[in-house]
Amino acid sequence: MTNAALGTAATTFKALLKGYRVRAGLTQEELAEGSGVSVRAISDMERGIAKSPQRRTIEALAAPLSLTDEELTGLQKVARQGRAPAPAPAGITGAHLIGILPADVDDLTGRESDLDALRALSADLGGRRRSGRVAILSGPPGTGKTTLAVRVAHNLAEEFPGGRLFLKLRGMSAEQASPADVLHLILRSLGVDAVRIPADQEDRVSLCRSLLQDRATLIVLDDAADEAQVRPLLVGGPRCLTLVTSRQMLVGLEGASRLALDVFGEDDAVALLSTIIGADRVAREPREALELVALCGRLPLALRIAGNRLASRPTWPLARLVDQLRDRGKRLTTLTAGDLDVRSVFELSYRQLSPNAAAVFRRLSLVPAADFSVGAARTLIEAADEDDAAVFLEELTDASLLQTSQENGRYQFHDLLRVFATERLAREESPDVVEAAENRLADWLVRTATAAGRYFHPTDGVSPLPAATPSFGDHSGAGRWLEVELKNWHAAVTSVAARGDHRPVLDLAESMHWYSEIGGTASTWYDVFQLAVNAAIALGSDREEAVHRNYLSWVQASLCDQAEEAVRTARLAWDAAEKAGDRREQGWARVYLTSANARETSPELFDEAVRLFEEADYPLGVHVARTMRASYRYREGRFAEAAEEFDACVRYFAPEPGGSRTPVDDTNYAYVLLRSAQNLAALDSADRALTQCETALGLFRRHGAAMGQARALQETGRFMRRQGDHANARRRLSEAGELYERIGLTQAQIDTLDERAALSEEMGDPASAHADRERARGLRDRLGRSEVVRPNYGS
Repeated sequence: MTNAALGTAATTFKALLKGYRVRAGLTQEELAEGSGVSVRAISDMERGIAKSPQRRTIEALAAPLSLTDEELTGLQKVARQGRAPAPAPAGITGAHLIGILPADVDDLTGRESDLDALRALSADLGGRRRSGRVAILSGPPGTGKTTLAVRVAHNLAEEFPGGRLFLKLRGMSAEQASPADVLHLILRSLGVDAVRIPADQEDRVSLCRSLLQDRATLIVLDDAADEAQVRPLLVGGPRCLTLVTSRQMLVGLEGASRLALDVFGEDDAVALLSTIIGADRVAREPREALELVALCGRLPLALRIAGNRLASRPTWPLARLVDQLRDRGKRLTTLTAGDLDVRSVFELSYRQLSPNAAAVFRRLSLVPAADFSVGAARTLIEAADEDDAAVFLEELTDASLLQTSQENGRYQFHDLLRVFATERLAREESPDVVEAAENRLADWLVRTATAAGRYFHPTDGVSPLPAATPSFGDHSGAGRWLEVELKNWHAAVTSVAARGDHRPVLDLAESMHWYSEIGGTASTWYDVFQLAVNAAIALGSDREEAVHRNYLSWVQASLCDQAEEAVRTARLAWDAAEKAGDRREQGWARVYLTSANARETSPELFDEAVRLFEEADYPLGVHVARTMRASYRYREGRFAEAAEEFDACVRYFAPEPGGSRTPVDDTNYAYVLLRSAQNLAALDSADRALTQCETALGLFRRHGAAMGQARALQETGRFMRRQGDHANARRRLSEAGELYERIGLTQAQIDTLDERAALSEEMGDPASAHADRERARGLRDRLGRSEVVRPNYGS
C-alpha cells in the first residue's frame, strides 16, 4: 500500500498505526522492542482501546516505523482528534475547555497504594455524610501528582455518573486562576447559562453547592497555589470527591485526606524505565539501569524524560546516558526531552519563594551530607536566631522543595533539587559570598562538634567547657548531635584543615579522643587523627604531635587491624613526646605500643608507663597501664598476680555512691571488667566472670558504645559456650558479628564467624558451620587484598 493510499484509507488512529506497522514489516513485539512502548500498549492502540496516546508515545513509535515528518504530523493529528470529549452526562452541558479531563497515560507505575487509598475514599461517599471527601495530593515537582489524579478520574468514571471536572488552577503561573473564575467554569459545566451566574463569589459558591448536593461528581483542582485559592472551590456535596493537586502542602485546609507523593522506590523506578524502553533492554544492562534511576533521583518526571530519550535512540546503550548524567553540572540539561524539562519544573516553584527562603534554598546546597538542621540554615544566612531560620525552612517544606528527615527536627533535599539549588547558587551569588557562607558553616560544625566531644571526657582530667560553646544539656544530647551530624562535621574538619586553619582541627581531635570509643566509624577516626597529626606538624608542636600520633596508633591497632602501622606510629609519638618533655604522652606512647604489639611486648614497658604516669600525677593513666599489665600477666599464665592487679583497677574505675559520672567513666570501667573476666574464667570463677561480662554489656549498651558492646557480646558468647548454653551463645556471637561488621572491624568479625562455626559443629549443624567458614574465608581474602583497612568515609 502506498503512503497516499494508507493516508486516505485509514481514518482512525488504530488503522493508521497498524497500517504503518505492516508496511514496516514489524510484529507488535518487534515494534515494542524498537520503540520502548510496551506490547500491551501497542495492542490496545491497534484495537482502538487506547484511541488517543500521548505525543511522546507517538514520537517513540516514529523511528522504528520509518515515518516521514508528514506521516508523523498526520498520526499526531488523528490522535488529538481522539481526545475530543465524549458527550457530557445528563445534566452537564456547555463544558469549557478547562473542564476537559486529560487523557490517561499508558505506563503509570508505582502508585498502587495511592490509587487504593483514593478508591477507598470514593467508597466512603454518600450515606449520612453532610459533605463530600477532599484529598490533597502534594509533593515535590515532578512526582506525578496530576498524572495520579487523572488516572483516578478515569478509573472511577462509573462511580461518578454526575460527571468529572478537571480545573486548572495555574498555581505556579504568574496569572493564577481566581476562585470566582473557576466557580464560573464549574457552573457553566453544570449547565447554568452564563447570564444566570451570580456576580458575587459567595453566591456562586452557594449555587455550586446546591447543584452538586445530590450529584455524584468527581472534581480535580489541578496545580493549586494555596489554601485561599482552594477553599471557595470545595463545593462538592456528600456524593462528590474532590482531588486537589499542589506543590504546596496546603496545611490550612481542614478535614482533608492527604497523600504526600514522593520519589519512587528503586524497584518501581526500574519498572517505569522498563515500561518505557522495554524490559529486555533493561535486563541487558541491569547495573546501568540501577545507576540511571539513582542519578534521576528516582523522580518520575526525570525517569520519564530519561526513558523517552533512550526510547527515541534505540541503539544507545544505557551506559551512554548514565555517563552523561554523572556530570552534576550538566545533569539537569541532560534531563530534557522536547517540552519535558526538569529544570523548568523546579524553577516554577523556586520563583514562588520569598527572597530569604530562596537564599536558604540555594545555600543549603553547601551542606556536605544529605540532611541538615535549623542551626545549619541559620549559619548559612546569618539569621538572628534559629526561629527565623525555621520559618524559612518551613516555607521550603510547604513548597515541597525540602522534606523533613526521618530524624526529628532535620530536613533534606531530593537529589535533583540539590543539583538545582547548586545551579542557582552559582548563578545568583558571587564566589566570595559562597566561600564566606561555606566557611561559616564549616566553622560552626567544627566548633559545635568540639563542644559536643568534651561531654565524653572522663571525670579524672575532664576538659572544662568554654563558656561560648553550644550547650547540649547533657551527654545524651551531645552524642545524638555527633551521630546525626557525623558526615557534616567530618567533612567540615576536612575543609578547615584544607584551608590551613590548624588550631580548630587540633581542638576537635583532642575533644573526640574518648568519644571515639563510643561512636563514629574507623574511617572517621583514622581521618580525624591523621589530620590532627598534620596540623601539629604544621604548627611545630612536638607535644600535640605526640598526642595525636598516640590517638592515631590506637585507631590503627584497635579499629583498622593495622598492627605494624600502629607500632610505627606509637614509636613516632614516643619520640615527639620525649622532644616535648611530656611525661604523660610518653606514658601513653608506651601504652599504645604495647596495645599494638601485645604478643611481643616487653614487660618493662608497662612498668615504665606506670612510672611516667605517676610522675605526671595522672592516676587515670596509671590504672590504664596497670590494666594492660594485668592483661599481660594473664596471657603469661600468671593468673593470681593478674587477679590482684585487676582487682585494684576495678576498684579505681568502679562508681562511687553518689558520685558524678560521664559515659567514658562507665565504658572505662566496663573494659576493665571484661579484661578481668577473662582472668576469672582462667581461675575457674566462670559465674563471676559471666556476671562481670553482663555488667559490662549493660554499661556499653546504656551509652551506645558499639565496639564495647561487640566485645562484651563476644566474651559472653564464649563463656556461655563453655557452660553448654549453646543457643544463647550463638545469639550473642551473631549479634557481636553484626556490630563488628557495622563499625568496620573485619578481623574481629572473622574471629566471631570462626567461633560461631565451631559452635555450630558442636550443635550438630554442619551446614551453618560451613556457611560461616565460607564467609570468614571471603573476608580473609578481602582483608589480604587490602593494603590499608580503611572503610568508606561516613559508612
